[in-house]
Amino acid sequence: MNSLKDLLERSAFGVCSYLGHKMGIAGSRVRLYFIYLSFATLGSPILVYLFLAFWLNVREYIKKSRNIIWQ
Repeated sequence: MNSLKDLLERSAFGVCSYLGHKMGIAGSRVRLYFIYLSFATLGSPILVYLFLAFWLNVREYIKKSRNIIWQ
């Protein structure tokens, strides 16, 4: 069961952990609030989540490309 949980957390782009780290709360708490908001608002936070996942991937790509230039 833990391996399934680890796989899902790694493949979820780390958005909830990132937000939790920035706000100073646990990533699991952010995930829980995200799930509650998704049910309450009929899934509209999913669009925000996908936008944040895209933005985090773009930032990571930019950081990697900068490191290659400066080496």
